[in-house]
Order: sequence, then structure tokens, then C-alpha cells
Amino acid sequence: MKKCLLLFGLVLLTYTAQSQAVDSLKQGLKRAQEVAEGYVAGTVLNASTDEALSNVNIVNLNNVKGATTDQEGRFTIKAQVDDTLFITYLGFKSLQVRVSNDWIAFGNVKVKMTEVGIALDEVIVQEIQLTGYLEIDAKAVPIYNNSRYSISGLSQGYEGGKSQPSAVTKALSAIFNPADFLYNLFGKKPAQMRKLRKMKEDDQVRNLLEKKFDRETLAVLLQVERVDIDEILRNCNYSENFITKANDLQILDAISECYEEYRILNKND
Repeated sequence: MKKCLLLFGLVLLTYTAQSQAVDSLKQGLKRAQEVAEGYVAGTVLNASTDEALSNVNIVNLNNVKGATTDQEGRFTIKAQVDDTLFITYLGFKSLQVRVSNDWIAFGNVKVKMTEVGIALDEVIVQEIQLTGYLEIDAKAVPIYNNSRYSISGLSQGYEGGKSQPSAVTKALSAIFNPADFLYNLFGKKPAQMRKLRKMKEDDQVRNLLEKKFDRETLAVLLQVERVDIDEILRNCNYSENFITKANDLQILDAISECYEEYRILNKND
């Protein structure tokens, strides 16, 4: 009986060792394939607990490719040496990590994020007194009406409504002064502005921006300040309501549209 148990134990150990060897070989082959195809792999952890962080957003600032970590904190993203990865996660300090030769050579790298406190802005909820009569209550509900004007001969629209009462005036003045005020941002940052197209082509990046409202990823990618993004939108005749409430994907589309119009107008000058 003891001999049988001993034999069984030896067989089990051998099988376990072989399985580990096979798994190791598979991981090595996968890593080699990823490197050959221009991908890098990593794992994102909580710096204080070493727990894996899932759904962390990663954007390669050089080729504008995106990725998201899985349940075990792992991710794979297309990158090469000296590319910079921008890593963001709600409640944690954002990171910029450079892809090094060692990362390419040795494979999976652990990236640790530091948790930060989140201070929420005060929200004031205005009470609406309802009477139970539809005709009366409907008039008590605030309505935010934003319109977008267009003029024949111009491809650009101009927002109006409660937040932007001077939209028509801006539209008329733009005919005589087309986009000159955008030169310092658009004209001097052609490389960053060309990335707008790449961002719109990557589904991972679009999905990321659709869920964000902080403009952080856009600001880092375009190498501008948050206030510069707001100023671009104002000069492109977007309302304050849109600027403050739109998600990052809507902001991306708005800036991209304005930039394309700027390029067309510049060519015609």
C-alpha cells in the first residue's frame, strides 16, 4: 500500500512539474510573440495593498492606442521603446510610465498606483414644489435649451440657448475673422492635433473617453492645460453648458471638428 502511495506521489509530482514547465513555455512563447508584434504586457497593482486593479485605463501617448486591465490587473498594449503610457484609475494618482528596453526584454512589469483622497464638490439641489397639476408643474421644471446654428457657406455650427446668448453674433463675426484666434494652439501643435484622428480610430480610447469628464487624458495627450481646452471650445463657439457637461469623447469630437475646419480655412487664406 505504501509503495502504491509513493508511486502515486511521484507520478503526481512529475505531472505537476511537467504542467508548470508547459505553462512556463507557453508564457515564454506568448511573451516572445507579443514582443515580435510590438506589444508590451504589464500588471497594475494597488501600491498600499498589492491587490490587482481591474478596469484601469492605459493610453499610449505616442501611437494613441488604448487598453484596459482585466480582473487580475493585467494588460497588453501596442508599444515600443521610449513610448509613454498614461495610466488612469478613479481614486488613484495618474501615472506616466516610459517603456524601457528592460520592459521589452523581460516581459511583464508591475506598475503600482497610489490611492488619493477624493474631495467631492458641493452639490446644491433646488427643490421644485409640485402641485399635481401637469400644466402647472410642467412650467416649474427648468428647461435648458441649447441650439446649434449653421449658416449657408460655412461648415461650422454655432451653439445658442440660455448658456450662449451671443451665438448669432459670434457666427456672423466668424465670417470676417475665420479661426485666426486658434493659431497659437492649432498652428503650433500640429503633431498633437494629428493625434486627434488616431484617438477617434481606436475603440479602446473612445470607450475610455466616453466615461470620463475630467479632460485629464485629453490635456496630457494634446500637451495643453485644462483651461486651454475650455478656451479652444469657447473660440469654436461651443456653449458653456456644453463645455462643462460634455464627456471627454464629445469634447474630443468637438475639438477635432474645429481643428479640421481651421485647416480648411487656413488653406483657403
